[in-house]
Amino acid sequence: MSATTSPTNKPLPRKGWLTRLRQRNVLPGFGLSMGITVFSLSLLVVLPFAMMAYTTTQMGWTGFWGTISQPQVTAAIKLSLWMSFLAMLTNMVFGTLVAWVLVRYEFWGKSLINALVDLPFALPTAVTGISLATLYAPNGLIGQWFAKFDIQVAFTPLGIWLALVVVSFPFIVRAVQPVLAELSVEFEEAAAVLGANRFTTFRKVILPELLPALLMGAGMMFARATGEYGSVIFIAGNIPMQSEILPLIIISKLEQFDVQGASAIALFMLLISFVILLTINIVQWKLSRRVGAR
Repeated sequence: MSATTSPTNKPLPRKGWLTRLRQRNVLPGFGLSMGITVFSLSLLVVLPFAMMAYTTTQMGWTGFWGTISQPQVTAAIKLSLWMSFLAMLTNMVFGTLVAWVLVRYEFWGKSLINALVDLPFALPTAVTGISLATLYAPNGLIGQWFAKFDIQVAFTPLGIWLALVVVSFPFIVRAVQPVLAELSVEFEEAAAVLGANRFTTFRKVILPELLPALLMGAGMMFARATGEYGSVIFIAGNIPMQSEILPLIIISKLEQFDVQGASAIALFMLLISFVILLTINIVQWKLSRRVGAR
């Protein structure tokens, strides 16, 4: 008797994917939990974005492109994306280094440093922006030392980069830290026994394991940085065509009661972030499959 027939030699009905999925779960309630999940995502994510897209469609393609292609908007888009990219590269290096120290070494004050990593999440972004502007202003505690070399940090694109580095720093650390904790030291010791130097060990043994998590953290960090407003607005200077970020233009459009223009810029920013996140997730998925196949 085959597995697809009953004791009476009658073919058994095929089980759908939903039935097979339910049988794999020990705990019941798939239908209820799935319904709550779809409802929550629709209410909190899909509906606001759909309303923003609907508002934008009322101005037509010509109006949308005319709003996006304004020189002031284009300059803000380039500045926001470029500073976010530089902040992402900076945090990928220093965030990975901090995660490495927290995982691989035991020292006094480790718990304090571990808590300080999450401080940008806990602080209001406006507090972070005011603190940075006070520190790095030309007459600030740190800015006055840069002023001696004719370097101005606050109220320039350099200040925007600094603010984005600070507020998005925890994303990289918290994404890499669990992977490093699970990575056995024996692989590094085996590479050293085989004659590999430290750089080769990092490049051939450690980095391939970290890369999926590193890309995930970088994607979330970049998406956060492109839309950051509170911490940047106080240190950016907000000079049109020079240090004006894209979220500030959206606020300006809303203050002028140009809701469609603000929605168009916000939708364009959303599309850019979505494409970047989708690309990073696809690359991360392929890297995870490659690492798992080893």
